[in-house]
Amino acid sequence: MARLFVMKLGSSIVADERGDLRADVIDGVCAEVARLYEGGDDVVMVTSGAIARGMRLMELPVRPSAMAELQAASAVGQGTLYRAYDEMLSARGIPTAQVLLTFFDMSARTHYLNARQTLHKLLDWRRVPVINENDTTTTDEITFGDNDFLAAQVAILLGADALLLLTDIDGLYTADPRHQSDAELIPEVKRFEDLESLEIGVSTSPLGSGGMRSKVVAAEMATAAGIPALILNGTRPAAIAAALEEGGEGTRFHPQEGRVSSFKLWLKYAKPTRGRLQIDDGAEQALRERGTSLLPVGIVGVHGDFEAGDAVEVCPAGNGRPIGKGIVNYSADELRTIKGMKSSEIQALLPRAVDEAVHRDYFVLG
Repeated sequence: MARLFVMKLGSSIVADERGDLRADVIDGVCAEVARLYEGGDDVVMVTSGAIARGMRLMELPVRPSAMAELQAASAVGQGTLYRAYDEMLSARGIPTAQVLLTFFDMSARTHYLNARQTLHKLLDWRRVPVINENDTTTTDEITFGDNDFLAAQVAILLGADALLLLTDIDGLYTADPRHQSDAELIPEVKRFEDLESLEIGVSTSPLGSGGMRSKVVAAEMATAAGIPALILNGTRPAAIAAALEEGGEGTRFHPQEGRVSSFKLWLKYAKPTRGRLQIDDGAEQALRERGTSLLPVGIVGVHGDFEAGDAVEVCPAGNGRPIGKGIVNYSADELRTIKGMKSSEIQALLPRAVDEAVHRDYFVLG
């Protein structure tokens, strides 16, 4: 039976420290994609590296921090990056298709369905989609984990058989093996709670924006949807075949019990927060134990500057650890006005008001 794999290549796989394409590494990965393809399996590739490539072409010494510069660097590098994949796969008789997505495409229902239909049609046509984030037009999404989150969402969207996260080390270690010689490879993860004692780092690369932390979070997203995830060394293409065997190379994350919707996974892990709501004990109990919506009457504090449709953290009144995250139906100014009010009072003040500050369908426990 044909399998479907989503394979994500990080910036450290795609480009070296100067931003030059690691053509030998990419070609080795493409050879493995060809092997899977010829065996009847489907592969979707998600690539980082457009910004890194653009930096090299523009001779920028460090990764820009300004959004306009990041977007411009991506625009410069995107075409040459896709061309490399297309040429290497076409040389093996495998046709490709370039797909640019944003996290808006993953969250808005109509866009989500359209993206899924398009990708399925490309796979029906036996094309290998090469996906990157549309960095030239996105804003907040450009910072979302070096495309690790995007790869996880694509795997969830397509119901993939596995998510493969390719990096330049052999998997997840107990510590950074580049700095601690006694670090040990973790061959499998069944419970993410077991990782809480580890210091899982973010990127130290001048070119990338991800790191091991974003890969672990991407693995958590995929496994929460019932999809196994693997972190492995993409600089050794033979590791791909080995990792797909149970007990093979890399770190394998096993599917978790209990499925979570892709929208709520996106909300929990990917959508940026714009503010914070503090709630009373009754509202906290209702959210935790009964899965209700959050009403303005239960809100005691509003922090930040946000608009309706933004995501906010929801915290206990004592400034404790957030209990969850949700999309608000009101702006910060409106909530400051109506917090603590009952629905009937709000209707008299705002005739078009809705009952929920955060609807339960748009809230996820932390």
